Amino acid sequence: MSVELDINSEEEATAAGKTVYVYEAPVRLWHWLNALSIVVLAVTGYLIASPLPSVSGEASDNFLMGYIRFTHFAAAYIFAIGFLARLYWALVGNHHAQQLFRLPVTDGKWWAGMLHELRWYLFLAKQPKKYAGHNPLAHFIMFLSITVGGVFMIATGFALYGEGAQEGHWAHSLFTSWVIPLFGQSQDVHSWHHLVAWGIVAFAIVHVYAALREEVMSRQTMISAMISGSRTFRK
Repeated sequence: MSVELDINSEEEATAAGKTVYVYEAPVRLWHWLNALSIVVLAVTGYLIASPLPSVSGEASDNFLMGYIRFTHFAAAYIFAIGFLARLYWALVGNHHAQQLFRLPVTDGKWWAGMLHELRWYLFLAKQPKKYAGHNPLAHFIMFLSITVGGVFMIATGFALYGEGAQEGHWAHSLFTSWVIPLFGQSQDVHSWHHLVAWGIVAFAIVHVYAALREEVMSRQTMISAMISGSRTFRK
């Protein structure tokens, strides 16, 4: 049986065996592309910040760091374009697609649900509540990490990219011209870009742990839901 639950009213799925279609195909495609781009950005970004030791041979025959930087920039374009596409789908998709960009901060039940989920993750609550989309705590963390963090990384990343591309480049006009003066100097932008990147890496680790934990302990499909689009509340 398929039942559509309204996440806006925080309605729970209390009966086992219910299946809810949550994530539409564009959301699922974006999720996996976004995950891949974050992994590539994290690895290449780390190598850019902490370069590999020099390799032997003629300098003109070695372009390793150049390839690493190119891969970082390519992944950044995928991340940024994907973010814009995801924002568009939040406007035209179902109400679950809007969660990533909207926090119901005036809803007291949402705050109560967040407190309950925090107690559940700390092993203080005996039973979890079941939500069709993201639970309130996951909703809040994903908004901070993906939406706020994503906008920050796009703005600071393209500001640094535009600095190298120099005046006349679109990235310099749209980002470098105001982001670097806002922070004071280029090195400050580098430092904050690096720091928030580590925050997103930490979020990704916790995100995977939480998905696996909820798959087992909450008796609801989490990982497969991002493949099929449907969430099933198991017996």
